[in-house]
Amino acid sequence: MGKNITQKIIAAHLLSGKMKPGNEIGLRIDQTLTQDATGTMAWLQFEAIGVPRVKTELSVSYVDHNTMQQGFRNPDDHQFLRTVAAKYGAVYSPPGTGICHQLHLENFAKPGATLIGSDSHTPTAGGVGSLSMGAGGLSVALAMAGEAYYITMPKVVKVQLEGELTGWATAKDIILHLLGMLTVKGGVGKVFEYAGPGVATLSVPERATITNMGAELGATGSLFPSDAVTKKFLAAMGRPEDYVPLKADPSAAYDEVIVIDLSKLEPMAAQPHMPDRAATIKSLAGMKVDQSAIGSCTNSSYSDLKTVAQMLAGKRIDPATDLLIAPGSKQVVKMLAAENLIEPLLDAGARMLECACGPCIGIGGSPTSGGVSARTFNRNFEGRSGTQDAKVYLVSPQTAAMAALNGQFTDPATWGTPPAKVTMPKKVPSIRQLFIFPPEDGSKIEVRRGPNIVALQRFEKAAEAVSGKVALKVGDDITTDHILPGGSQVMSLRSNIPAISEHVFINVDKEFVPRIKQMGGGVIVGGENYGQGSSREHAALAPRHLGVKAVIVKSLARIHRANLVNFGILPLLFVDKDDYDKLAQGSEITIPVAKMKPGKPVEAVVDQKAKIKLTNDLTAKELDIILAGGLLNAVGGSGH
Repeated sequence: MGKNITQKIIAAHLLSGKMKPGNEIGLRIDQTLTQDATGTMAWLQFEAIGVPRVKTELSVSYVDHNTMQQGFRNPDDHQFLRTVAAKYGAVYSPPGTGICHQLHLENFAKPGATLIGSDSHTPTAGGVGSLSMGAGGLSVALAMAGEAYYITMPKVVKVQLEGELTGWATAKDIILHLLGMLTVKGGVGKVFEYAGPGVATLSVPERATITNMGAELGATGSLFPSDAVTKKFLAAMGRPEDYVPLKADPSAAYDEVIVIDLSKLEPMAAQPHMPDRAATIKSLAGMKVDQSAIGSCTNSSYSDLKTVAQMLAGKRIDPATDLLIAPGSKQVVKMLAAENLIEPLLDAGARMLECACGPCIGIGGSPTSGGVSARTFNRNFEGRSGTQDAKVYLVSPQTAAMAALNGQFTDPATWGTPPAKVTMPKKVPSIRQLFIFPPEDGSKIEVRRGPNIVALQRFEKAAEAVSGKVALKVGDDITTDHILPGGSQVMSLRSNIPAISEHVFINVDKEFVPRIKQMGGGVIVGGENYGQGSSREHAALAPRHLGVKAVIVKSLARIHRANLVNFGILPLLFVDKDDYDKLAQGSEITIPVAKMKPGKPVEAVVDQKAKIKLTNDLTAKELDIILAGGLLNAVGGSGH
């Protein structure tokens, strides 16, 4: 039996375990990336491990989230990241250079390589055939220290692309269609591998848009083959030597097959407040749009923005609609400037923003109260934009541009002829000189720490039994944005756990923090897909700081589950989902931790009388980590 692409890459990097879906496997990691919002903590953790130099082939520390330097906190973090990268052997990408995933795709991602990043959209690099996965910062720190990265061997889903996109349909509409079909939890435990004749019709930026939003499916990763299209892209980026062909064997088997006829797709939107609430743009025609925003790691490439510039040339956006454009990298800006494509954007009334994440994470560019915002981003969770009651629709750059011109959503049948598909110039201007490469020996470099960088907290070992009250009960699809919001106020505290912990669940229940402090810790009860969204490990670390001992839910998102384990919080699942109704806020629950075994149920006692069965999907190693009080404690005795 032949291998699919996922199996080929995993087989070449397998350090432990068997390649059977559901088994725990350990992988050798070739590359890592961090960004400033999650990376400051990841680097503090790397220092705590005690390794003198990064052991991966390449580790890059990007600054793209907290680039709004209000006060000392963010600039201090950037100074720390610059000096720590130089000391330990990582590449540093300064603020304003671009968004980590766009920069990594252009400059470093390699077909066949493994990459993990402390950002959930790391799978963007799957657009060039790199098995790239989002992870918690501690997992990335351990990979930088040369440790294996442990995951559950994923199932592999073949997405067979037939035909070719027509009219105004785009790559964004492919992934929005898939999300509408499978939902935000439809990809948990799976890698999506794209195949079929439609693949050759998609450029690398189009492929990267699709792999980027595989994160919204809950997928471990998404992969395209490395083919003639990949070869051309890498050559244009000035790194033809990074190309290797990579495709599935003709006899490769898959766990599932999904067929999409590209010729039948039309412009789509994800409606508020979930990326899987798919609707056609035609069905939204007539809805007023207050703001359009084009950018983010999903749709900020040269080809995206050239298309928009061609659409806006000689026109003026609707006076009642704001248009924000954030290019993905300085390379994109240079390419647009070389072709005189910035002027049409400015003349049409667009606001050009810095090459950074910006409005996607609620840092600048918030919509009006109750406003409708058409965004080319990947998430539209309630309040994520910075405006709690805004209605965010996720759309393609073409749809966002049309919404800005018309001041409303309109039927794509009225849009006329779409611009010609953009092809990459043969030679692309390099911005590699903007990256700061580390010296051969960084041992004499002093790491600079501002007052907002607080030393890591070590947690105690787990008790024989967890006993506490339910500090909060929530429903389905709770995201890490619900647990710990983004935005400039909160995100600037990422290196200060005591300070950031004051904001846990602040948009869900303002009384949560004082209540759990008064309780002296407790447990959280949730529904399906708890912890979906961003990889921010602070959504586990801050609750742990407040004394959260266990999270009891119907189902968990992959990265958040790993983060709970990393910080010694028990991730528990209801054996009978109806038992969710037996727990209320304030209920007392006792869980016999000492009796727990991997994958086996235990009987918990509620309010000293009712009994409910709780189980786990932990491996023996993960259970040991939790009992040790977290991963840093567990590796502390492993000779680092």
